[in-house]
Amino acid sequence: MLELNIGSVIARTRRGKDMTQEALAETVGVSAAAVSKWETGGSLR
Repeated sequence: MLELNIGSVIARTRRGKDMTQEALAETVGVSAAAVSKWETGGSLR
């Protein structure tokens, strides 16, 4: 069964575009801490 981990997708896509968490956060209008939580799954708990 394929398990989708959205945090891994976000991190992989961000790194593929050579962006830092801070740059992604600024682009989408959230804090860098929010991006970190998305990537680690911290916001899903």
